[in-house]
Amino acid sequence: MLRTMRKLGVSSSMLYMAGFGSIAASMAAWMMSQRLEDAGVDRADRWGIFIGEWAPTFFALGTAMRLEEQWGEEPEHEEMEDMRTRTRGTVPVS
Repeated sequence: MLRTMRKLGVSSSMLYMAGFGSIAASMAAWMMSQRLEDAGVDRADRWGIFIGEWAPTFFALGTAMRLEEQWGEEPEHEEMEDMRTRTRGTVPVS
């Protein structure tokens, strides 16, 4: 899933910003629901909590994406063998 997201251009910074955005949206939804609806504080609290639960998901995805960006895809078996062949003899053995 992360590789697909990365290929689509999603970065860890975008996911972190979505996390912070969901915190702001949670507060805005709570305030707007409390002021604009006659349903009372309970409904405003539910809206705020519902949207606020998205933040940890976005932060977790951002952290996972950061690791994907740092580690990247594993090189193919042939590429690893080629790297071993090229580096033989270049490291002094003591």
